[in-house]
Amino acid sequence: MKPYQMKVNEDVLFFTIMRPQKRNAINYEVMDGLRDAINFTKKENVKGLVITGEGDQAFCSGGDLSVFQNLRTEEQAYEMLSKMANILYELLVLPKPTVALMNGTALGGGCELATACDFRVVRKGIRAGFVQGDLAITTGWGGGTILLEKVPLSIGMKMLYEAKRYTAEELIHMGFAQYIYESEPEVGFKENMSEKFLMEEGVLRAYKEMMIRKWEEKNIKEKIEKEIRKCSKLWASDAHHQRVDSFLNRPSIKKQ
Repeated sequence: MKPYQMKVNEDVLFFTIMRPQKRNAINYEVMDGLRDAINFTKKENVKGLVITGEGDQAFCSGGDLSVFQNLRTEEQAYEMLSKMANILYELLVLPKPTVALMNGTALGGGCELATACDFRVVRKGIRAGFVQGDLAITTGWGGGTILLEKVPLSIGMKMLYEAKRYTAEELIHMGFAQYIYESEPEVGFKENMSEKFLMEEGVLRAYKEMMIRKWEEKNIKEKIEKEIRKCSKLWASDAHHQRVDSFLNRPSIKKQ
C-alpha cells in the first residue's frame, strides 16, 4: 500500500500523506508521490493541488528520522535534501494554485512543505514550527529561503531562530497562515478556499504566473541551493547526529 493517496475532487487534486503512525513523516516514497502529484496537476485538467495529512494529529512532521538517520556524511545528506528541495521548488512554481490543508501539527520539514504552497489553511488547535534548530541543523529543503520571501523578514527570522511551535492563531497573526477552521479538513477547505477555484483555469494560471516571475527574478532557486549546501554540512556534524540519536531514543519514540 502506498504511503499516500491522490484523489480528484471537484476539479482539485487532493494529495494525502497516509502515514499517521509516523505522524505523516516524509520518506522517499512520499517524495516520489509528491512529484507525481505535482506533475499530474501540471498536465491534467485540474485547477489546483491540495496537500494534507491523514488523521487529526499531524499534517506532516518533516523528514522520517528513522530512515534519514542513516545519512551520516555531507554527500549523503545533500542527495536527500536536494531531492526534496527540487520537489518543493517545483511545487512553488507549479502554474496552478496550491494549498496546504494543515489538519494537524506541522514541524520542521512539514512547515517547509506548507511554506512552498500558495495558501495555508490551519485547523484550530494545531501547532506548527520550524524546529530544525533543535536538531542542530537549519532548514534544508528550501523552506527557510521561501519563508523569508513570503512573510516579513523580522517574522521569518523570529520563526527560524525561536524553533517554537506556534498556535493556529499565532500563525494567522504572523501572516504564515491565511485561514483557520474548526471542522473536518474537507469542510474547512470548502469554507475557505473552494470559491477561489471557481475562476476559469486561465485566470488562475495568469495570477500564478505573476508569482512565478517574482521567484525567478529573485533567483530563488540559487538561494535554495545555498541553503541545501549549508544544511548538508551541519547534517554531517557530531552535534546533529547526537541530537537525532537522543530524539530517536526517547521512550515515546521507542514505543512506536
